[in-house]
Amino acid sequence: MINLDVPRKFEQLVERAHQAATIFFRPNSRKYDQAEHTYPKELDTLAALLDGLNASGSGAGAGGVRRGGTAGDGDGVRNGSNLAVALGTIEMCWGDVALLLSMPRQGLGNAAIASVANEEQLQRFGRMWAAMAITEPDCGSDSAAIRTTARLDGDHYVLNGEKIFVTSGERADAVVVWATLDRTQGRAAIKSFVVERGTPGFELVRLEHKLGIRASDTAHFRLDNVRVPKENLLGTPDINPAKGFTGVLQTFDNTRPLVAAMAVGVARAALEETRRLLEESGITIDYDRPAATQSAAAAAYLSMEADFEAAYLLTLEAAWMADNGKPNSLHASYAKAKAGRAATDITLRCVELCGTIGYSETNLLEKWSRDAKILDIFEGTQQIQQLIIARRLLNKTSAELK
Repeated sequence: MINLDVPRKFEQLVERAHQAATIFFRPNSRKYDQAEHTYPKELDTLAALLDGLNASGSGAGAGGVRRGGTAGDGDGVRNGSNLAVALGTIEMCWGDVALLLSMPRQGLGNAAIASVANEEQLQRFGRMWAAMAITEPDCGSDSAAIRTTARLDGDHYVLNGEKIFVTSGERADAVVVWATLDRTQGRAAIKSFVVERGTPGFELVRLEHKLGIRASDTAHFRLDNVRVPKENLLGTPDINPAKGFTGVLQTFDNTRPLVAAMAVGVARAALEETRRLLEESGITIDYDRPAATQSAAAAAYLSMEADFEAAYLLTLEAAWMADNGKPNSLHASYAKAKAGRAATDITLRCVELCGTIGYSETNLLEKWSRDAKILDIFEGTQQIQQLIIARRLLNKTSAELK
């Protein structure tokens, strides 16, 4: 049975992640938001610390995610790396989302590698900082509509296409590029390839200027006859229509709870700051009285806090299920949909409640509201998550329910 209290063995991890967020992330949040595309050199020291935590089996960043066990494997209930990563991510994003996304070797591409790579690939790519390239100019939120192609030519695949909104794309050691082996085969032919930085034909077109997560670089790439060793295809090259989108979905099952955890961290930061400002203004939040009998500000705060708790618990549940070998695709979408929307709603409402203080750059509330929006978009928009949930609950295929 799942217990959603923080496991005792992860208490030290949570404390260390919170210390890193308090000592570096939060104090430097505004600095690197204003210095867009400037790499925070101080992160190198922090990354070395996290590498040590990951090596000890208690990773605190996106790169620490690992495959879960197999249901019924005899190991009993486990609190493993997926839950540890989620808890660490919440703490770090309480400090700053963009700085976490800028952490070396903690990219979402690392989670993709952990999800579908074979053991040899895990050894080869495990120490790399990997970004993930999914979105294309013409496919929007429909990952199955990917047009980037991969053609086998001897011992290499030749990749051609275009990728946009690649988080940490310029800084990472490699990019996990999603491409199709055969567009006529639909979803089943979509595979992921590790393309190392400096590979000929892998061209950086530009870095995007953004609403939020400005400390993190977001790249636009063009792939022009990029030759990648066939050993860099993650998982199996076989096209199996019966399994369809399996490899891709395994990636999302791991990364969506991580994005949900990012949203939970931002929402918690906004709630804590808002409560502090409300109390300084003489507004008391009383948990022993009905919200309707309190001030409008206190009632609004209690409503937001309830929304936050729901997102938090769904996030931990999705990560725990991955650790215990339980199918978590539905619950990963539950967590991503709820946390993404909750973070957006909560941070904007906090800005409103705090008035001029919330809207001013003298406080981080306005920044958190800008950062939060992307967490409702990438790794599958709110609408995509609701569509996935509806298909699962109604037992409909993607062709039956669009």
